[in-house]
Amino acid sequence: MRFFLLSLSVIGLGSLSGCATSPESKFYTLNAVPVVEQSPKVARVAIAIDPVTVPELIDRSQIVTRVDANRVSIDEFARWAELLKSQIPRVLAADLEQFIPGAIVSTYPQRVDDNAYRVSVDVQRFDTSMSGAVTLAVIWSARPPNRGERVSGRSVVHEAADGPGYDALVKAHSRALASVASDIAAAMRSAMGP
Repeated sequence: MRFFLLSLSVIGLGSLSGCATSPESKFYTLNAVPVVEQSPKVARVAIAIDPVTVPELIDRSQIVTRVDANRVSIDEFARWAELLKSQIPRVLAADLEQFIPGAIVSTYPQRVDDNAYRVSVDVQRFDTSMSGAVTLAVIWSARPPNRGERVSGRSVVHEAADGPGYDALVKAHSRALASVASDIAAAMRSAMGP
């Protein structure tokens, strides 16, 4: 009888622990950062952003944070709402439209004609640190219509989070992307001339 009661107790406790809930997943998305000071309006220009490359380490739905030089943490409950290789071009497009007023930016390069600038983006680093900082390193290039001379560059942006947690880190990444878009826009405006 004692063995029977002990067995029932173990089964009951096992059932209760199985009913415990896991933490709720939170989903995050990058956004364009509103520009306070806009550039002068230029003639209408079409821009197409080619597919963006990202490191395989971050090409996942979970947010990856850097613990130290050789270790990362993958949080199962802090996730991107869509993969970064989809979010980054969308955010860059929105940022470029702010930095180059009059620009029409598409993230579907197959939908634009030969009269569009083609922007290529290779994300080399997209580091998130729980210490409250993000680092973004991007090689980019913009080729003018009709195979004109390409402008290119490398942007390395370090951005501090404005508070604790993933919300602040994601906002810092959005600001870092806006800095990259600003670099691309400046190079494009320079190539376009007066």
